[in-house]
Formats: sequence, structure tokens, C-alpha cells
Amino acid sequence: MALALPDRETTDGQNGVRSDAHDEEGIMKRFDNRTVIVTGGARGMGASHARGFVVEGANVVIADILEQEGRTLAGELGEHAIFSRLDVTNDRDWAATVAAAEDAFGPVSVLINNAGIVRFGLLEETEPAVWHQVMDVNLTGLYLGIRAVASSMRKAGGGAIVNISSGAGFTATHGLSAYVASKWGVRGLTKTAALELGRDNIRVNSVHPGAIRTPILADHAPDAAAMAGAGVGLSAIPRIAEPEEITRMVLFVASDEASFSTGSEFIADGGLLLGPVPTSSSRSVASSPVRAARGSLANAIGRT
Repeated sequence: MALALPDRETTDGQNGVRSDAHDEEGIMKRFDNRTVIVTGGARGMGASHARGFVVEGANVVIADILEQEGRTLAGELGEHAIFSRLDVTNDRDWAATVAAAEDAFGPVSVLINNAGIVRFGLLEETEPAVWHQVMDVNLTGLYLGIRAVASSMRKAGGGAIVNISSGAGFTATHGLSAYVASKWGVRGLTKTAALELGRDNIRVNSVHPGAIRTPILADHAPDAAAMAGAGVGLSAIPRIAEPEEITRMVLFVASDEASFSTGSEFIADGGLLLGPVPTSSSRSVASSPVRAARGSLANAIGRT
């Protein structure tokens, strides 16, 4: 279950932020009065992102197909958040969501393309309908979002689009052919959009999380959490991340602090892509030939 950023009127020692951001006079927040759309914003990472942007002064549109959860979160966040029902694969929904954002808060400055799904199965066992579903949500949905907000961002004088990809966008993962293909596609879409929109002062970047504690895995594969845990156990930082850790990266990438970055890839995977850290037994086995080689080298040097 995703852990949220601190509720209103609280301070969290780890996150170091207060959520009563709009009540603090004289303190400039990174997103003061900017309009932000977060897709898949009703729960998990999306809900964490929505909370984070409100903390930083933004007006947030929580866009999702999960109406009850989305409206509940918007109610929690108060006057600086609204809910808009959005199926990211539907261009009419996108038009309605952008219109709702502009009506409530003004032109859109930030889009967080966070909505995504995962389906498990070997390539030969993946039905075309499942393949298309994953592609429609994870890739076409981002294309439709970029297309829908571009004109609104021009009215705002520019903006930032953050596409949530995955560490799977850099490698292969057994049994996740559709998901992996979609996340590789996000990288290409991000770079092309960045090239086309840069002259309009619109930056487009991608964020690539590793294993995150969210509902998405549990929803579609009962053993997925165990699978993820087994994988990250061999990484440089051997644990699953909390949603807030990705939110902090997303806030940075979307902010003016990253003003000269576009078409870039920001990885937050605990070092998973670096390769596995050897276990103690494998380190011992690997060190034996290394010691032997060092001994031979020392002997050879001694004879010269």
C-alpha cells in the first residue's frame, strides 16, 4: 500500500515539508499558482505526486478513472485540487480534463503522465488484446496527453511534461514483453516531443523508477511483490522504494531547478540497472581466482 506525503498541518522529518503550504505567508513555493495535471493521480505514486505538488503551492487536477478514490483525495487536498475523470486512451476525455483545469485554475503549466498498467505473461502467451491494452495506456495515453496540453502550456508561457517510464525502459524483463516495449517507447516519445516543443519553452523529460511500493503489482500478479523483492534484494540499495522517493524526483524534474534539462532520463531505481551485487558466497568464489592472479603477478615481479 502506498505511503502518502504528510497530511495537512503536519511535518515529516524524512520528507522535511509541511503540507499547509498555502497557509505559510511570504514563502515562495516551487509551483506557486501553477496548474498541474497528474494522471493516474487517485492512488499509489500518482496520489503521492498530487500531494507533493500541493505542498509546493500548485493547483492540481487529479485525473483518473478511479472516481471515488480520486474525489476523496481531492477533498482531502482542499481548494487547491479538483478531480477530473480521465481515461488516458480517450482524446475527448483529455480535452475535457484540460478544459476543466483551465476553468478552475488557468492554463496548464505541468503535466505528469503517470498512469500506467502492467500485464504479466510470456510473449507467445500474450493475447493481442492485452498487448494493445498495455500500449494504449502506457504509450498512446502519453502521446494523447502531450498533444492535449501543448496549446494550454503555450498560453501559460511554457511548461514541463514528465513522462513516468520505468527501469524496464532500459533493459529486458522476462514475462513482461508488452510492458517493456511500452516503456522503451516512452523514451523515444519523450525525446521527440522535447525536440519539437523546446522552442515553445516546454520541457519534456522521463523518470524511470525501479520497484515501488504501489497497488499496481498486487492488482495484476499476486506474487509480483515477491518477484520485485527478490530482484531488488541484489541491487546496490536492496529495498523497494516508497512513492514519496519518486515524487521528490518528479518535483525536481518538473521545477525550474531543472530548467536546462529536456529530453533527458532521470533514473530512481536503487542502482538496479547497475547489475546485481554479488552475494557473500559468490564474492568468496570470485575472489579466489583474483587472489591467485595477484599471487602469480607478485611471483613474476619478484623474479624480474
